[in-house]
Amino acid sequence: MKFSSLAERQMLKAQAEGQFDRLKGAGKPLNLEGDHSADAAGFRIMAEAGALPREIELRKAVEAQAQVLRDAPDEDSRKREMKKLADLQLRLDIEQEARRRFHGS
Repeated sequence: MKFSSLAERQMLKAQAEGQFDRLKGAGKPLNLEGDHSADAAGFRIMAEAGALPREIELRKAVEAQAQVLRDAPDEDSRKREMKKLADLQLRLDIEQEARRRFHGS
């Protein structure tokens, strides 16, 4: 299954759940300046609706946890935060591998 098909499926699901109701710019044509691909438009729509793919959410969580680790005041808290970061990174790696296998790239 192509990513564009997956994105389309996610958008249809969000639409059925009413997640697109009362969005900024509803009923107006999409602004396609810059990247004109359907995938880019799909990502933008999903982001505006707050429906980010799990991989993106995990990337943000990894970045946030890395900052928490950098700010850890002592060795015990660093170990605790490092364990959380390793868990998040493992989940992200699994999600990325699943995407690669699903899309065959």
